[in-house]
Amino acid sequence: GLRIHEYLYFQVLSPGDIRYIFTATPAKDFGGVFNTRYDQIHLVPADPPEACGELNNGVFIQDQIALVERGGCSFLSKTRVIQEHGGRAVIIADNAYDNDSFYIEMIQDSTRQTADIPALFLLGRDGYMIRRSLEQHGLPWAVISIPVNVTSIPTYEMMQPPWTFW
Repeated sequence: GLRIHEYLYFQVLSPGDIRYIFTATPAKDFGGVFNTRYDQIHLVPADPPEACGELNNGVFIQDQIALVERGGCSFLSKTRVIQEHGGRAVIIADNAYDNDSFYIEMIQDSTRQTADIPALFLLGRDGYMIRRSLEQHGLPWAVISIPVNVTSIPTYEMMQPPWTFW
């Protein structure tokens, strides 16, 4: 199982209906690490969602963080596509929208390629709820803070998504 230090946290600041702290896990053997804390950066859903090739909204991913959906190609391929579009990191949400507890270990594929930006895995339910909120509000992206140091936040103040406890 994962130990607590193997989780990374981010907080959605906007839209307000999903202003929660989300838990993600870093890729096991590829990608970079967060050397900077971003207090307000855009989380931009990739178009197409699987990000296995050229993006229709790549210009919006430049200098931001991409939200990508699992499937269609390897985790490393997705990370490289986002990196090539100038993204600072990628958050890959499980394509099983009902997944609210099982973290998948993202590992290197067989291509021997590398990626320099951080790659994180997000539960399917969390990714779905973020995308659904953006669609409901007609927004092209969320504003997030990443990474968040949760050790300084009292447990009763840590606003985690309510569906985490279902």
